[in-house]
Formats: sequence, C-alpha cells, structure tokens
Amino acid sequence: MRAARLIKMVLLLQSRPSMTAAELATELEVSERTVTRDAQALSEAGVPVYADRGRAGGYRLIGGYRTRLTGLHRSEAEALFLSGVPGALREMGLEDAASAARLKVSAALLPSLSDASRTASQRFHLDAPNWFKEPRTPELLPVVADAVWDDRRITARYRKGAGEVERELEPYGLVLKAGVWYLCARAAPHGSPRVYRIDRFQAVEAGAERFTRDEEFDLPAFWEERAEQFARSILRAEVVVRLSPDGVRRLPHTVDPLAAREALRNADAPDSGGRVTVTLPVESEDVAHTQLTALGPEAEVLAPEGLRARFAGDAARLAALYDR
Repeated sequence: MRAARLIKMVLLLQSRPSMTAAELATELEVSERTVTRDAQALSEAGVPVYADRGRAGGYRLIGGYRTRLTGLHRSEAEALFLSGVPGALREMGLEDAASAARLKVSAALLPSLSDASRTASQRFHLDAPNWFKEPRTPELLPVVADAVWDDRRITARYRKGAGEVERELEPYGLVLKAGVWYLCARAAPHGSPRVYRIDRFQAVEAGAERFTRDEEFDLPAFWEERAEQFARSILRAEVVVRLSPDGVRRLPHTVDPLAAREALRNADAPDSGGRVTVTLPVESEDVAHTQLTALGPEAEVLAPEGLRARFAGDAARLAALYDR
C-alpha cells in the first residue's frame, strides 16, 4: 500500500511544478504528517524531493528528475493502450501523434510488459457508429479539434433551421455519440455552454486569440446532463399501457430506456394476472405505435383512445390475415 502511494506521489510531483502538503494529502488521501514522512522516505531512497519552506512553499522534484514507467502492473499497462479510440483519433487528425505516444510509452515499459499494446488490441475494439448507418466524418472536424486542443476561439457558420447563422465560439470539448460528432462550446465572450452538431458547420475559422478556459467545466458531467435534458425534451406525450411480465422485461429494449425506467418506477402494483399498468412518456402517438407494436400481445394500450383504436385495427387485420 505504501509503495503504491510513494509511486503516486512521485508521479504527481512530476506532473506539476510543485504541490503543497495539503494538496498532496488530498490527492493521496492521507494526513499532511504522512506526506512529510513519505517525502523523507523518498529522499532517503535517492528521489530528489525538495521541500520549500514558507507560506507559498511546497514539495517539488529537482534536477529534472523523471521516473520510468517501471511501476505499472500488466493490467494497468494494457488499460493504458485501451485509452485511445483509433477511429476517433484518425478523424480528428491525431493518429500520428497517438502512434508516436504509444511508441514512447512502449519504450518506457519493462520488457515483460512490452506486448501490452498487442494483447489489449486483440481483446478490445470500439466500433462507435450505429448499425445500418454509413459513418461520415465531418470535413471541418480536424479544424475544430485543433482549436479545442489549443483553446483558440473559432468563428463558425452553421445551419440553423432553413438558414445559416454565424457565431464566435469558445470550443471546450468534443463528443462522439453513436457515430455523430458534437462540439460543446460557449458563445464568446460570456455565453452559456451549448451543444453543436459539427456536420452542420458550413465554415470554421480558428483565430489567433486564445480564451481562458473555465477550469470548473466538467465535459462528461455536462454531456450527461444535456443528453438527459434532450431525451426528456422530446418525450412530449404519454400513453397508458398494461404490460405482461414479459412485456415489463422487454419494455426498456423497445422504447427510450429513460422513459421505460421512469414508467416502471412509478407503475401500479401487478394485478392478479401479473400484468402491470404504466404511464409511458413518448415522443408522439406515431412513435409509440411503432415502438409498442414490437411488444405484440405483451402490451395492451389503454389510452389515448385513438392509439388504442389503431392497435385494435392492427389486431383485426392480423386476425383476418392469419384466418385465411
């Protein structure tokens, strides 16, 4: 346990000019007294950890000290090579940089771990696009990606409805969702973060001016929140459905999973036949008709009356078809 903590302390000090005892204690989840003891132990072991005294003091490594990646376990090394997404890196124009980085990491690993790249690629492959859709890389993606990495403002012209608008944006991050690229950006200089589909950009020009990134911005958390908001925003209607036990099991695989979870969480208790009545949020009656048809006799629509009548008509036509 202590050996792993000491390695982590060295790597933390390698990645920053200096760190206070309080910062190290927080990162390592120990007391400041333990940090002091660990720094002394590293110094005695030959690692040049220097303690700056005073109010603005802290710990730092001196003499350009760097450690080789000899503390990695095999599972850690393999996970490191899984962290890249080859297709996405290629589309952003970063394939050469990623390849060079993998070579450098491989060279720094112990000989016993040199095959980590090969064993990882043989066991995991990410295929991001949806089935039955031809993936298309937006032509302007590399330009946008460069601006994201460089914190450079961009002037973007993009389709909005039937027309086009132009905005000056501060590009914070890229998201690849089901084969579609999105940009999370603020409208300069003080706009709120918004999401833009990159394939709707008509022109992008990166300026020389850099923007100051909000360090509190959390891209995964922002995307998760906006994705949930979007899913809820399109569920504008409701249908009441009585489900068999098999229908309950299949519902999350047939309709929007968020809507299914919400409906089942608020469902009535099962009746004597084990059937459950739920109120299901849906995009529209037409979409509900298409989705719930997949459940066949495992779902009975109770409301609205128009949708129930459509299913009754479907059932009558099916009965007539199979009675021939």
